[in-house]
Amino acid sequence: MDKSTYTIPARFRRIENLHIVFWLIKDMCWAMLWKPLGLFMIIPTVSVAVLITWQTRHLRAELYHNLAVLCWIIANVYWMITEFLALPDHTRYYAAIPFSIGLVIIAVYYIFMYKADRDQQLAP
Repeated sequence: MDKSTYTIPARFRRIENLHIVFWLIKDMCWAMLWKPLGLFMIIPTVSVAVLITWQTRHLRAELYHNLAVLCWIIANVYWMITEFLALPDHTRYYAAIPFSIGLVIIAVYYIFMYKADRDQQLAP
């Protein structure tokens, strides 16, 4: 097998696909203003994001990307809640905090670890 081929274990892929379904349902509820279902969908969406992050904790690249996705989802959930609860408009700007944390996590990975991971994958 070519060393440059990257595969994700099937058990991880199934959970990731399920996560996409949960996330889409949550965001559809947000767009359609279906508050009860949208608020309920926070639980499976965040739970599966945490599970995916935990499952990939031994794969550094996956861990860092999944931590960033988890931050993205948390920011997204917070923003949705501010709109559903009709909180003052300025409160949604706090969603920038987890978005920024996610960006820092990705930056740390690509600045400090990506090259070593890539070189390790390409090593004979």
